[in-house]
Amino acid sequence: MTGIWVSRVLHWRLGGTRTLLLFFVFAFAGCRPHDFPQYPPNYREYAYVTNGGSGTVTILDVVNVRVDRELPVGQNPVTVAASPTRNEVYVVNSGPAGGSGAVSVIDAEHNTVAANIPVGRQPVSISVDAAGKLAYVANSASNSVSVIDLKTRREIARIGTGEEPVAAAIAPDGKTLLVANRRGNSVTLIDPARDQVRSVFEDCPGAESPVILPDSSKAFVACSAGHQVMAIALAHPEDHPAEPGSSDKSSSRVWEPDRLEALMDVGRAPVDLALKPDGGEIFVSNSLSDSISEIYNTTDEVGDTYLIGDDPVRSLVSRDNSLLYVANFLSQYVNIYSIDDGKLIKPSLHVGDGPTAMAFSGAGHLLFVVDSRSDDVAVIRTASASLFTMLPAGRNPDAIAVKAFRVQ
Repeated sequence: MTGIWVSRVLHWRLGGTRTLLLFFVFAFAGCRPHDFPQYPPNYREYAYVTNGGSGTVTILDVVNVRVDRELPVGQNPVTVAASPTRNEVYVVNSGPAGGSGAVSVIDAEHNTVAANIPVGRQPVSISVDAAGKLAYVANSASNSVSVIDLKTRREIARIGTGEEPVAAAIAPDGKTLLVANRRGNSVTLIDPARDQVRSVFEDCPGAESPVILPDSSKAFVACSAGHQVMAIALAHPEDHPAEPGSSDKSSSRVWEPDRLEALMDVGRAPVDLALKPDGGEIFVSNSLSDSISEIYNTTDEVGDTYLIGDDPVRSLVSRDNSLLYVANFLSQYVNIYSIDDGKLIKPSLHVGDGPTAMAFSGAGHLLFVVDSRSDDVAVIRTASASLFTMLPAGRNPDAIAVKAFRVQ
């Protein structure tokens, strides 16, 4: 828009062919190829935003940067996840307070609801395994996790957890399911092959926001009602050499159990953990301290803590591991922190009111920021760190997932 406005001013002052050339220079200056990829004709990409107050999902067309439609789902949709292998998106409908919920399956090719799968009472989170075969839903009012077969679209198991599970995360290798129990102040580790509890770790007040390293060796959980992050070494087989003096000189493989590694002090009310794509560090959003803390995953050490904004609640690391985007809920701003330089990038990004969730486009050229109080989505152009446009959402939007695919 700026380029077009400038070109009109120049036309008024100068006139002629030179002005026409300047029009094209300015009009297309903001649309560089690295900002907006050239997509093949059969490429599709959508962002799905859950609207808790509307019972709908707002579907954004990422290719054309516009609203595609608002799709009715179930009562009180609270979170969403995209399948890594199917052209499907899964919406968790929490349902009425204390009541039964369901997972809506959205056919991404047609953006219609293909199925609704009943689960437990007040489900609040979902995690899909790397193969796209199973999903795990935390039922906060049932103190359980529902296991869903995504091919047959039905619940095949229900596993007991601690009190008020608010997040479930399946490890990349599929061998550990971690559940954060907020009211139980604990973490439950489940063996997905047997659908059985393997370990329980307590003394994590307000446990939430679990993350698991890419190699599935370690997990971290925010103790949001306190000021710590729990680090857990996950069970794994390990080679042990033969005992000295033993006639058997061969090594043996011993299964190492889950083990509490550390409880690390961070800021007050750590509510969100953001893992770098390379698995090197974790950034902790400390809601009541208005800060972020950096954790070095290999040593379980807390590095520097930085003041960041008013009530940071979500963070997201860029795919090149260089930038951290932080949504500050009690503001209209997203801050950008340079990881390599260890400092904030000024100025802050002005978005809508109450930014609460974020997601990158498939190419990483756009950042979508869900604004829960102004009922909209800010679209940020990452190359220039600037606001591109604002798109409307439904009432009380609170979560987002992006799905890209090619139609046959």
